[in-house]
Amino acid sequence: MSNNIPLEELESYLWGSAQLLRTNIDAGAYKQYIFPLLFFKRICDVYDEETQKAFEKYGDDYKEFSDDELHTFIVPTGYHWNDVRETASNVGLAIVTAFRKIEKANGNKLTGVFGDAAWTNKNRLPDRLLKDILEHFSTKTLSIENCPEDELGQGYEYLIKKFADDSGHTAQEFYTNRTVVHLMTELLQPKSGESIYDPTCGSAGMLISCIAYLKNKGAEWRNVSAYGQEINSLTSAIGKMNLFLHGIKDFNIVNDDTLKNPAFIEFGQLKQFDIVLANPPYSISQWDRTAFEHDKYGRNFLGVPPQGRADYAFIQHILKSLKKDTGRCAILLPHGVLFRNEEEKVRAELVKSDLLECIIGLGPNLFYNAPMEACIMICRTPTQKAKRRGQVLFINAVNEITRKNAQSYLEDKHIDKIASAYKEYKEIEGFSKIATIDDIARNNYSLSIPLYVRTNDIETQKEDISLEEQFNQWDSSSTRMRKNYELLNDLIAKEAKK
Repeated sequence: MSNNIPLEELESYLWGSAQLLRTNIDAGAYKQYIFPLLFFKRICDVYDEETQKAFEKYGDDYKEFSDDELHTFIVPTGYHWNDVRETASNVGLAIVTAFRKIEKANGNKLTGVFGDAAWTNKNRLPDRLLKDILEHFSTKTLSIENCPEDELGQGYEYLIKKFADDSGHTAQEFYTNRTVVHLMTELLQPKSGESIYDPTCGSAGMLISCIAYLKNKGAEWRNVSAYGQEINSLTSAIGKMNLFLHGIKDFNIVNDDTLKNPAFIEFGQLKQFDIVLANPPYSISQWDRTAFEHDKYGRNFLGVPPQGRADYAFIQHILKSLKKDTGRCAILLPHGVLFRNEEEKVRAELVKSDLLECIIGLGPNLFYNAPMEACIMICRTPTQKAKRRGQVLFINAVNEITRKNAQSYLEDKHIDKIASAYKEYKEIEGFSKIATIDDIARNNYSLSIPLYVRTNDIETQKEDISLEEQFNQWDSSSTRMRKNYELLNDLIAKEAKK
């Protein structure tokens, strides 16, 4: 008989485990402890479920089968959840020992997935507290029958969001507003059998969104291969667990620095993918610009970004990772990449390359502790861009946003409106506009959306342009005027000499 756990009950159960840590652990550190325990509990409950089904089918003969034949993950004897639960003292040591034994028993599949939290620090995690958490988790059985993969995945996503809410500014490391992720997925429309890549994957939400898109369409999703790289070791472990808990098995997540050590290389070149989605860290200044200037993978083909802004380094990495015939990408970026003067040269080369297909301006407050506006940059290879060659669609979606209970998000109607304008590649007065490369060149290669999408209300136009944009446009205009003035003086001087 099924004991299916309702989603609301599951969410309350999961959050309840974190509540037990409140007096001992900072909110920002909850994820180090709760996620590994949840994954451990799930592995063991599914192991028991698989054992029971094998017994029902084969009787005692099931013992003739190997663990690999019967189980999704192997749980070595003596290191099951129940073994740890019965431990009377040194509970933290028992937990971490079980983690390492399970990782080792499953080859490369689970390497590093449980992280490296300080489980044996009894000042922070006394035996009594760990016993309470183990007992809390033991109140429910997280078998697949009781808690199907999609439902547990939703619960896990809920927990990620709750931790993001509690941990404030650290949240963006591993959590991107899911409504924005859904929009990006809708824009790229993944297909069965494709490869999907996120070079700064965090908790793997963008990879999961692509597979959920296929599931919702009733399309085959098990033949999709997912790849990700994440510089933070804990966050990469969270991403692996997230994928496993969503029932996704064909993936490869690597913990390393994408700009310094790209993980996916084939025949001495960057591996290429059908789809790339990413939300790179915004405008980081601590990166090796010198190494990028001499990049052996040719990721500086548009130019070398300034030291204080690595955004265009990530953009070029992504463009070099696109398959020639099917490659397309959606990148979530700060608005500044569209108009900042120090990036003008590399931005001009991006426009000239004709890889840029669409710029979508989003409203403010879609990110934790960040009132800034962001944009989505969509690029396609020349084969993919086809009839849209020589053009860029600008969409001003800053007003397509809902704010409720101090949270900003996109509703389905917002996603539908933006996606429709993009898919039909159409102009809507005050909302979207198609510009040619020549049009953009005349604006000194600025991609500032208000330069192209005009509204009838002058005051609204002024409000749409941030102070930074206004300054950069003025500065750029002044520079052009100064250059033209110098040219004019040179011409006058030459004429005077004749």
